[in-house]
Order: sequence, then structure tokens, then C-alpha cells
Amino acid sequence: MTFAPPARASFAENPETSRGRLREEPPSAMRTAFARDRDRIIHTSAFRRLKEKTQVFVAHEGDHFRTRLIHTIEVAQIARSVALALKVNEALTEAICLAHDLGHTPFGHAGQDALNECMRDYGGFEHNLQSLRVVDELEERYAEFPGLNLTFECREGILKHCSLHNARELGELGERFIKRQQPGLEAQIANLADEIAYNNHDVDDGIRAQLLDLGALREVRLFRRQYDAVAAQYPQLGERRVIHETIRRMINYIVLDFIHSTQAQLDAARPRTIDEVRAQPKTLATLSAGCREEHLELKAFLREHVYRHYKVLRMTTKARRVLQELFEAFFKDLNLMPPEHRAQASQAEAMHGAAGRARGVADYIAGMTDRYAILEHRRLFEPGERT
Repeated sequence: MTFAPPARASFAENPETSRGRLREEPPSAMRTAFARDRDRIIHTSAFRRLKEKTQVFVAHEGDHFRTRLIHTIEVAQIARSVALALKVNEALTEAICLAHDLGHTPFGHAGQDALNECMRDYGGFEHNLQSLRVVDELEERYAEFPGLNLTFECREGILKHCSLHNARELGELGERFIKRQQPGLEAQIANLADEIAYNNHDVDDGIRAQLLDLGALREVRLFRRQYDAVAAQYPQLGERRVIHETIRRMINYIVLDFIHSTQAQLDAARPRTIDEVRAQPKTLATLSAGCREEHLELKAFLREHVYRHYKVLRMTTKARRVLQELFEAFFKDLNLMPPEHRAQASQAEAMHGAAGRARGVADYIAGMTDRYAILEHRRLFEPGERT
């Protein structure tokens, strides 16, 4: 029995012509190489831990706020819909989305900033590169290789950003950054779907957290247009349902624009192969000028009214302190870490000196959930806390 894939565009990534895996494996009779990537990602420990990692609000602050796991699933849902509409490889698109935040620290971007500062003298810390480390090295699930042994195309899509210095260390995977080439359309779709998901769903969480009020939000064109339409059509509808319907329509509007605008770019560029997609001077996955302007207006509004809200800043300040103090304590004395992580850090130090020691500590901290990081901090610094 063989798997028969749906018809796709000629420029879609093709699992039959994949650049392959780091270690060769026999193909599956039931799944394409990209479908296997997706399934491997779902079964990782790192994927499960996303359920207790912060998106904006710390996971224990409320049961209904989005975590990294919920955000990841929402990104995958949007990207999969776009990939199907544009006839590119939806399994690869979904795999990239599901893996894109595997390397994220606890406490969201505040945690990443704190760990990057701690790692400043040791190569820095960037969650896209850490996601690649997770799938290439840190996950331990298979007898024959470390990591997940994903395809080149999936690993490339995970690496959304990369400095030239780091790109030179990554061999073939870093070539597109050095040559200033574009990734495949599947990776481009995943990147833009990420922006769309967090922008719109952070409105929902911001309202739920009582950081946003409808009066201020109605100054934002994208929200006002959809909110007014819902309120006019359903004058008796309760506020909660009005908000959900408004956000649903906001996402639908942007996703439809995403599909139509990207299709227009494809029609103009007329790529016939994936290599011609890569050779384009800019990404083909895009929004129209007007939609992009409204999208950025909403992003700026959220930055000012949610991400810089004093309640959120208090949380991020505490988060930075927790991770900085954990890093300093573990780096000073590896014996404070659990045996498995201590052994990994010691081995890295033997190979790469202080930079290896620091990377081992960063791997341990980056893998923590919000709750576990808080608990480890208490164990180390609060008298009487059980170890």
C-alpha cells in the first residue's frame, strides 16, 4: 500500500525530492517524509511542555489564557488552511508550525531576553536556533540517532532568523542566509501565520485579562470595522460572543487577504520550481499593502496597551530575575542541576570550555516550563523549600 498525495503546485516542496535527513532512513509506506516529521514533533517532550509555557500571560495566572501550545496549534491551523488553498505541501507547513517554538524559554520573550543576556559572552541565545537544537540534538527518543532526524526542509523552515555568524556554522542549512535566498513557500506561510495568530489572539487574551477595553480597541481600524459589523448584525448578542465573533472575522479577513495577495504574487512571479521560489528577491507569502498597514497598526496597539502594561511588565521583570538567578547559580555550580543535565553540561564543557558549560545550562533552563522554573528558583533561594 502506498500513500497518494493530493495534487500540488509545481513549486511546492516535494517529499520525493527532499534533500533528506541528517541520517538516512528507509521511507515509510504509509506517510510522506514531511508527515513523519510532523508526527515526530507531536510526540516530543518539548512539544508537551509548551502547554505550560507563557505566550503573554504566565500559565498559572488563569486557565483560559493562551499558552505556547495553544498558540502553536492556532498557528498550524491558519497555515494549513493557507497551504491547502495555495496548493503547497500542508504536511510540511504544519510540521514547521508545530516545531517553531519548541526552543522557546519559559516566560515568553522576557525569558528569551534574559537568557540571551546571560549567554552574551557565550554565543547568545535565540529561540529559533534553540528549536533547531531541540529537534537535532536534545530530544532523546530514538535508538539510532539523537534528536528527531527531521528532513532538511523542515529544519530549514524552523530556522526563521539566523545571523551570518551562526549561518556559517550550520553548513548547508545556513546557506540561504549567506546567499540571501528565500525559504520555501511552506516556511514563508508558517512565518506569516505566526504573526497573524499572536496578533489577533492577544486581543482576546488582553480583553480577558482586563488590560484592554472596547473603547480603546475601537480606535484600531481592523477591530472597529469587524466589531461594528457584528454589533449591527446581532444587537442582542452578549459581549463575550460579540468579541469572539469579532476576532473570528478579523482572522478570516486577514487570512483571505493572505491567500489572495500571495496568489497574486505567485501569478506575477510565475515560479515553476521550488528553486525559483527561493531565488525571488523577496518573500512571496504576503499581505496586501492595506491589510499589512492595519495588521501593523494592531501590533503597535498591542505593544503599547498589553505588552507594556504595568501588570505585564511586573511579570516580565520577575521572570527575568528568575532566569538570571537560575543561570548564575547553575553556571557557578553544575552540581545543583539534576544528574542528567549536569552530565550533559559537563560533557559540553569538556569539548567547548566555558561556552559549552553555559550552553548546557541554557539548554536546561530553556526546556523548563514556567511552573518548573518558579519551583526550581524556590528550591534554590527560599529557605525551607523542599529540594
